[in-house]
Amino acid sequence: MRNTLLKMLAALMCTLAVCADVMPVKDFNLEMMAGKWYMVGCATNAQWFVNQKASMKSGVSQLVPTEGGDLDLSYSNLNADGTCWRMTHLAKKTETPGRFTFRSQAWNNDNDMRIVDVVYDDYALVHTIKTKDGVSEVFNKLYSKFCSLASQQPSGKAFYIRWLVQLEFGECLRTHSVFAGRTPDTSVVLQQKFTQFSLDTGILADNIVILPKNAECPEP
Repeated sequence: MRNTLLKMLAALMCTLAVCADVMPVKDFNLEMMAGKWYMVGCATNAQWFVNQKASMKSGVSQLVPTEGGDLDLSYSNLNADGTCWRMTHLAKKTETPGRFTFRSQAWNNDNDMRIVDVVYDDYALVHTIKTKDGVSEVFNKLYSKFCSLASQQPSGKAFYIRWLVQLEFGECLRTHSVFAGRTPDTSVVLQQKFTQFSLDTGILADNIVILPKNAECPEP
């Protein structure tokens, strides 16, 4: 117990020292963040996560840019009993592109969210510092982009040729699991990248989780 407490204190000190320097990705493009993303990984030392991580599964996030440069965030997760957990936030832009802030009324905390790495048609790494009653915690998320072949090219020969190329090189191979109502898989390389980033931002190794696949919530 003592060793665990010391590890968590050390991780907290690391978090306070390191996370202030975590910057958003350069040349961030808000419009290209729009769309449907699967949360396939998460990492935090927060006690609620430690207690619940064994039962957590992947969820869906909808990101919608506003005309003013903010970001509408909608989350949904299908529970084991068939019910659906949902939450929405309006993340307000800051002077730094790729960095947003919002207040969570449900959790009564302030959130400083940064898109630290992104390939807009593939994955996004999101780093959030959550502060409540003067205490800050880090929450890292790994998102995988919803991949719809039908929406990428017009119908016809050109689309058919590109579809074959995508299947050959794996650009959109995740589509099969999407159509089945399941989250896409992530590569081992991407999982390792997420793990290393989380370790670098003070997360204990046991609190870095690649989430099991899950069906999606029905449309509200």
